[in-house]
Amino acid sequence: MRSFEQIIEEFGPALARTAASYERNAASQQDLLQEIRLALFRSLPGLKDLSKLRAFVFRVAHNCCVDHVVRQAGKPAAVDDFAEVQSDDRTPEQELLRQEKARRLVEAVRQLELPYRQVIALLLEDMSYAEIAETLGISVVNVGVRVNRAKGRLKELLHHD
Repeated sequence: MRSFEQIIEEFGPALARTAASYERNAASQQDLLQEIRLALFRSLPGLKDLSKLRAFVFRVAHNCCVDHVVRQAGKPAAVDDFAEVQSDDRTPEQELLRQEKARRLVEAVRQLELPYRQVIALLLEDMSYAEIAETLGISVVNVGVRVNRAKGRLKELLHHD
């Protein structure tokens, strides 16, 4: 069995992206990420099959995120706070365009209904349809349906601007 620290090291960036797909405010993202880590720490002893660790980690993360969304419903929206992304060899104009596209995609994903947001967030983490199905407790066919509907809605949202 891997230690909790090893699991956090392996899945930390993906968990941070998952939290960011549900929460736009940077401070709230960090709070949500801490909630996810705590939930993982508490639930890891219940994991019986290590071959299903990835799906287990994302199931716990998405359950925390759903709980977070439910708790936040009705609260006033916070001011946007996007973290800057490090640049490589791009010109400032290219980097600005890339950041704007990434910001628009994240914002569009946040606008999706929860079932669609879940499958897209997991798909963006390179999970297979089977892994997504296991994580969310739905069929592989249902994953495909949700992905297609989410992609259609994302096209509408991204081309509406």
